[in-house]
Amino acid sequence: MKKKFAYDKEFERRINGCKQNFRVLTEDTKNPIILFVHGGPGMPDRHIAIPCQAETLTKAGYTMVVWDQRGAGKSFHPSVLLDKKLCIDDLVEDAHQLILWLLKKYHQKKVILFGRSWGTVLGTLVCQKYPELIAAYVAQGQFVDGTENEALSYEYAYANAKAAGDKASLKKLEGHAPKNGLYDSAMTMAAQRNVLAKYGGADWKDRGGYFSHTLKPLLKGQEYRCSDVLPFALGGAYLSTFLWPQVVAHDFRSEVPELQMPCLFTIGRHDYNTPAPLALAWVNTLKAPVKEWVWFEDSAHGPISEEPEKWGETVISFLHKHLEEERK
Repeated sequence: MKKKFAYDKEFERRINGCKQNFRVLTEDTKNPIILFVHGGPGMPDRHIAIPCQAETLTKAGYTMVVWDQRGAGKSFHPSVLLDKKLCIDDLVEDAHQLILWLLKKYHQKKVILFGRSWGTVLGTLVCQKYPELIAAYVAQGQFVDGTENEALSYEYAYANAKAAGDKASLKKLEGHAPKNGLYDSAMTMAAQRNVLAKYGGADWKDRGGYFSHTLKPLLKGQEYRCSDVLPFALGGAYLSTFLWPQVVAHDFRSEVPELQMPCLFTIGRHDYNTPAPLALAWVNTLKAPVKEWVWFEDSAHGPISEEPEKWGETVISFLHKHLEEERK
C-alpha cells in the first residue's frame, strides 16, 4: 500500500501536549486535505479507510490524512489510562492544533473534515468552533442526541431479536435498556452492539459481531503490527468507556443549529448504531450554506467500506461541485 502514492509519510508529533500519530497520503501535497476523524471513542479505522478510499481520493486530487486520536491506536500511551480529567474539549483542541499544523506544513488555508460515528461528535464541534479552518464537512454515521440515539438503537436490536424468536439475544438485552444514553455496564453495551450487528444495524451485509467488524480487519490489514493490537484494544476499551457519558450528554438539536460550511451526509439506510431517522430530522433543520443527504441503500453504519465505490464517487462529486473556489 505504501508504494502506491507519490507522497506517503507517517508522522508522530506532540500535539496539545500529547503524542499523536497520523499518516499523509497524496499525489501532490498542494492538493486539498481531507482529515479523517475516526469513531469510537478510541477506535481508529485507518486499516479500513486507507484500503477502501485512499487510491480513489488521491487519484481524484485530494490529500488523505488519517489520524489516530489521543490515546487511540498508534497514539496510545499508558498515561491516557491515568488521565481522569480528559474531556471532549481536549480532543477538539487536539484536532484544532493538528489542522493548524497541516495547514502550515502544506501551505493551505482550510481542510475538508470527514467524521464517522464518534468522529461526527468531534467533527461537528470542530466545525462549529473553527469554521474558518473548514472548507467542507462530510459525515457518516452522524450522531445527534445521546439519549435518543441509544434508546432507538436498543429498540431496534430488541425488536429484531423478538421478531426472530432469538431467545439468547433477548436474554442479553432484557433488563438492560439504557437510561439517559448509559448502559449499566460496558458488558451490557457490548452485548447490545453485538445483537445490533446480528440484525444488520451495524453492517447490513456482514452481520458478524465485534470480532468481524473490528478485530478481523485490524489483524488482516497492513496499518497495524501485531505489537499495536494490545495498545489498540487498551485505548479503545478505556476511551469508549471513560468518555461515553460526555458523548451521550450532547444534543446537537439544541447545541448546533447551524454550520457555516458545505455539509454532506453519507448515511446508510439501515444504520441503527447512530440511527438514521434521528440524524435526518436534525439535518432537515440544520442551517448551512449547502447541505446534501445521500442514502446508501445497502449500508448500515459504514458506507465507506460497505459501498466504497459509491461513497468515493459521492464525496468527490460533492467536493468538486461545491469547492471549486477552494481548489483554484
